Amino acid sequence: MQGRWLELDGVVNARVLGDGLVRADNLQDLSDADVRVLVERERVGLVVDLRTEVELAAEGPGPLTREPRVRIEHHSLHPETGGGTDLDASTVDPWQVDDDGHDPGEAPTVRAYLGYLRHRPESVAAAVRAIARAPDGVLVHCAAGKDRTGVVVALALEAAGVPRDDVVADYLRTAERIEAIVGRLAASPTYAGEVDAAGAQRHAPVPGTMERLLALVDERHGGAEGWLLAHGLAQDDLARLRARLGP
Repeated sequence: MQGRWLELDGVVNARVLGDGLVRADNLQDLSDADVRVLVERERVGLVVDLRTEVELAAEGPGPLTREPRVRIEHHSLHPETGGGTDLDASTVDPWQVDDDGHDPGEAPTVRAYLGYLRHRPESVAAAVRAIARAPDGVLVHCAAGKDRTGVVVALALEAAGVPRDDVVADYLRTAERIEAIVGRLAASPTYAGEVDAAGAQRHAPVPGTMERLLALVDERHGGAEGWLLAHGLAQDDLARLRARLGP
């Protein structure tokens, strides 16, 4: 699977996968032209926002909240305390990482991703279910479009039967835009204190992170499909994912 980059004025990490799945970074700066592209050309009728309530309050309503043709669901992958973004899950605040003693031997980013599944499974499952059931285009985003969005999209692609190498390759494509992503968020009062604009490459995704996460999901849950079924998705949802995203 080779996603298509979506060139917009107000985001820098947007791409289209399969039949109508858009993954993106923060949508606060969308232009009027961007909104038209998303709603009219890409048929986006649902936005799945993975940011925390802290981020939502700090950023305020974005342009798509004023678009009557678009419905927005919020499914935070972090506990609703503290602050922070997903620019680099290896250096997020301790409350964002699995802090209950699980998987001490894993890399911090892998532990953070496992924490999404352990602490907010209902949000992860709801986000993937939304991708499956949206009748039109669906857009999933967080702050950088890397960690939270990356995990949700990877599970959806895996459950749809996309080859593992392609799933990992999609996760890694964010590295192509990491300088622009970090530069954009460094200019935001909400996120400026949590990014290293001078060392943007240290925020880039690396292959071993997603490979390890998916290997652990295989080992512990029988794969993404097993994890999703155990957390409330139905076989019909998996069939819809295959139709939307499958090879």
